[in-house]
Amino acid sequence: MRPESTNPLRIAVLGVGTIARSVHLPLIARHPGLELVAVGDLDEARAAGVARAYGARAQSPAALIAAADVEAVLIATPGNHAAIAADALRAGKHVLAEKPLALTVADALAVADLAAERGLVAQVGSMKAHDAAVGVVRAALAEIGELRLVEVSVRHPVDAPQLQHLRLDPPAPPPPVVAEAARAGDWADAERVRAAVGDLPPAWHGLYRSVLCGSVLHEVSLLRALGTGLPAVFDHAALVPGEPGPPVLTATGPLPSGARLQLSWAWLPDYPEYEETVRLVGTAGAVVLDLAPPYVLDARSSVEVLTRGDGPAGVRRRAVLGHDGAFQRQLEAFAAAVRTGAPVLVDAAGAAADVACLQRLLAALAAGHGLVPGGEAAAAAAVPA
Repeated sequence: MRPESTNPLRIAVLGVGTIARSVHLPLIARHPGLELVAVGDLDEARAAGVARAYGARAQSPAALIAAADVEAVLIATPGNHAAIAADALRAGKHVLAEKPLALTVADALAVADLAAERGLVAQVGSMKAHDAAVGVVRAALAEIGELRLVEVSVRHPVDAPQLQHLRLDPPAPPPPVVAEAARAGDWADAERVRAAVGDLPPAWHGLYRSVLCGSVLHEVSLLRALGTGLPAVFDHAALVPGEPGPPVLTATGPLPSGARLQLSWAWLPDYPEYEETVRLVGTAGAVVLDLAPPYVLDARSSVEVLTRGDGPAGVRRRAVLGHDGAFQRQLEAFAAAVRTGAPVLVDAAGAAADVACLQRLLAALAAGHGLVPGGEAAAAAAVPA
């Protein structure tokens, strides 16, 4: 560990869309150990407005990455972030990149190697791994006997109701340069998806990119943070088509401890609110984790522990967590990693392990439809169920 600097960490935010404006920028502004010096976005007008609001300067993405007074870059642009993260690392900047860091294992490992080579921090924004509830759950596992079952359930509505409380300005038509860049980004992402899973039908590319790498990725990184590990194989996986929108998916597989994982992810457009629950069941009790909703600055998760106790009846207790939300704890962990050399909880190598797990899941889902993925996922498809 290095002695902590008393100077604020000079940070820039690249990409000022919904997640940056709703969470990252307000948290940076209120943190005494951070100084926002610049923001960048292909939409120059939006970047200029955000810069004025936060007393920072607006710059092009390239100028922001090259700026001498920027020590760290928070990347919150659309799509995967491996190429931008690599550019920032080569420029000598520490990086906190929103998920997904990469769509392929190789790209994630390349970022990990580059960060190690340059002696820089590369942290991935899987904020749920930083939730205060994670440590409480890990401690409670000792009370529930041998872990037998881990149930992960996500109920995902459309985004609009989740964003109403933010009172964000309605989106304006993107300038031509932004629309062109979005098309180029979509093309680049499509190439990386093809490298990941081969020439599957387009709907399967969308499933991998948007559902698995866009949402289920959170559950995978959370399982690693909880200490359960990830399945080496999924022995059952199924899709229920969703019209309109993404499907419902279910999957099961053995965890390294011998416990079973049961995963369900459901797209429910008119569901009242986003819900995410992890239930860890042991031979002597259970721990239930209800995750805080997204896009809410200081929302807290909750943990309930069920054990038998000394008498015949079960004993339930709810943990009392602090008021720091997962996004704030993630940001503070990043600052500590940069300033003191504290360990990075979700690093690029971990992101590579998460992507590999998602490729195994895709291979199991595709097998149920008589499809065999190519690319990196071909190895996962070759593993016998």
